[in-house]
Amino acid sequence: MREKVMLVLSRRVGEEIVIADNIRVRVLMVQRKTIRLGITAPKSIPVVRQELLTRGNQGASLPAGGRDSEGQISGCESIEPVGSE
Repeated sequence: MREKVMLVLSRRVGEEIVIADNIRVRVLMVQRKTIRLGITAPKSIPVVRQELLTRGNQGASLPAGGRDSEGQISGCESIEPVGSE
């Protein structure tokens, strides 16, 4: 079994990290104890909040890929799509 490791980073608003060349996580806002993140990923990659996974394991069904019928990530508000950079 492959060992998991955690990479801890510091980012400022507007900065982002890239995972596997096709997933981008950008810091959109920091306000008190709340951090707002924007995640750009292919529709084929599930992106789901952890608490929805916990509910999913208790019998509730999640949309395929963690997205609803319109392709929005479950439990998140939508913003304008980001084009290829």
